[in-house]
Parts: sequence; C-alpha cells; structure tokens
Amino acid sequence: MLPGEDDRRDAVKAILSSGQRELVAELERLDGGARFGRGRVRLLEDGDVFERAGVCVTSADDSDFFTSGLSVVLHPRNPWVPAFRAAFRYCESGDAWWFEGAAELLPCYGFAEDATHFHRVLKNYCDTLDPAFHAQAKRAADDRFRLPHRAEPHGIGGIAFDHLSPSGPHGWRRGAAFTAAGIATIAPAYLPIVRRRRDLPHGERERQWQLHRRGRFVESALFHAASAPRADAEAVLTALPPLVRWDAGFAPEPGSPEAELASFLVPRDWAGETAAVVG
Repeated sequence: MLPGEDDRRDAVKAILSSGQRELVAELERLDGGARFGRGRVRLLEDGDVFERAGVCVTSADDSDFFTSGLSVVLHPRNPWVPAFRAAFRYCESGDAWWFEGAAELLPCYGFAEDATHFHRVLKNYCDTLDPAFHAQAKRAADDRFRLPHRAEPHGIGGIAFDHLSPSGPHGWRRGAAFTAAGIATIAPAYLPIVRRRRDLPHGERERQWQLHRRGRFVESALFHAASAPRADAEAVLTALPPLVRWDAGFAPEPGSPEAELASFLVPRDWAGETAAVVG
C-alpha cells in the first residue's frame, strides 16, 4: 500500500533534508574550510573552490497543490572547472503524485573525459530504474537545456524527467528511492571533475570567458523561472553567479579554445564514448 498523504510528504522532506545535509558536508570538505550558511537556503560565498554554491530546499503547500524539492547550483572559481546545477522535486495535485529531476554540466572549456565521466555516472543511476530510462532522460535534457532565443545549448546536457510516477503497489516508494539516489549521485558525478581541474592555472583571458559564459547561465535561469509559475524567487536569485558579463556581438577568436566550445556542446552520446575516464 502507498503511504498516506502526510507520511509521503514527511518522507520526502526527510529525503531532501538528508540529501542537503550530506551534499553540503561533501562540498565543505572539498572547499577546505569554507562553510555554508544555515537554513533551507544554504549558501556558500567566496570559497577557495566555489565562488558561490547554493543547496536549497523549498516547499509550497496550498489547498490543491504540494511540492517540495532540492535545488543545487555550483559556480566554481577556476574557469577550467565546469559549473553545475541540479534539481529534484516531488509534487502532488489532487490524487496525483509524481517526481521530477534534472542535472546538467556547464563547462567553459571542453574536456571529453569530464563529459564522459559525468554522463556515465548519470546513466548508471538511471539504469537502476529502467535500462531504457537514460536515453529518454538524456534526450529530454538535450531538448530542455537550450537557449531558445539563441538556438544553442548552454551546457553538455545531463538528464531531465518530469511526471515520474512508477506503477504498481510499491510505485511511490520506487520513485522516492530513485529521487534519493539521484541526490546522492551528484557528488560522484561532479566532484571528481572539480578535483581534476581546480588547480589548473588560468589568467584574465580565461576569467573573462568564464564571466561571458555565466551570462548564458543567467539567461537560462531567468528564462526557465519565467516559464515556471511556482518558481521560488529566493532560490532563483541565490542561484545566480556573483559576477557575470554580457558583450553585444561578442564572438571568441576563431580557432581558440573558447571558440571550440560551441562544437563541444553539440549533444552526443557521451556515455558511449571511449575517452579515458579518471575518477
């Protein structure tokens, strides 16, 4: 039998709070001494590794709709380290319930081994639900994580799913367990990449390119917030990078590492790539 309404909601809140606590602890260890604030919106500012990092739990409960979710946005200091964002959410409306999830990697510079690692970890996670699920979730991410007004992807994708409501007598528990596993997958999918790139030397050129790429992130965040009627304004604003720039008509120098990013962002089967992966 399915848990009762209150039991379901309490169970979800426990999953999200535990996931937030464990991920914050991992990020604090990685950043060596940097500390997140307390509360449902936990924010790290000006760390050695992360210029801004947010791990936020939000909930909304009105007469006909309930939702609670965890959102994660990580803006690294070093331009060679990709940014990251993810969100996992549970929703109820009337007698219907479902789970949602998404994760994506947003590099300034392309490294095949990072992309392969990220997508393989996500595929392994998706396979725990259904071997066919990853292809669907990746395709949904490739479709969603684009800037429609620019007709370009803003990262290398990842996974995205909506209205996941597994059938059967234990369907709700399967969905809840899959959500908990998704939150737990963030660290192994992303943190090895951070460790691999965080100490690479960089200068003003790389920094300015990073700020330009963050402009795309802001465009994407505001576009998706505008299309989500129940978007949490505080979570959206705290997810934005601390520094960003826009340059009208800007184009990177042809043949430069910056110019190569455009072709790197084109969707492909990264999980099937043979690039060496360093864990």
